[in-house]
Amino acid sequence: MKKLILTLLCILTGFSAVVFAQGDTRAQFKFKGGETHDFGKVKKGPVAEHTFEFVNTGKEPLIINDVTPSCSCTKVEWDKQPILPGKVGHITLGVKTSELTGVFNKSVYIRSNAVVPNGEKRYTIYLKGESVE
Repeated sequence: MKKLILTLLCILTGFSAVVFAQGDTRAQFKFKGGETHDFGKVKKGPVAEHTFEFVNTGKEPLIINDVTPSCSCTKVEWDKQPILPGKVGHITLGVKTSELTGVFNKSVYIRSNAVVPNGEKRYTIYLKGESVE
């Protein structure tokens, strides 16, 4: 009897997880090319710029409230209008290489209504490279 109850409980738990996952209608980021951009070696001085392109793979419009870099050496621009499901959006980041020496790793935090992996409070994308003379 205990085995039957345990089996039924496992089946119901699995079924509930599937139903819950299918019922999640929130917006969702899918970054083309990944969540990290590696500039490689860049000459110190000019701004190194990269545009992250993403698709909203969720079922609701994706609204970006704020994009905050981990340091003031990174400028940010992003699409201010809601990104409809299936549509493409952009976040452009510019690293002021004149303010960097050597290897750099920068985080950029995105506050939005999108699903965030691993239960984090905000979505994070990354820039890395090496500023050389």
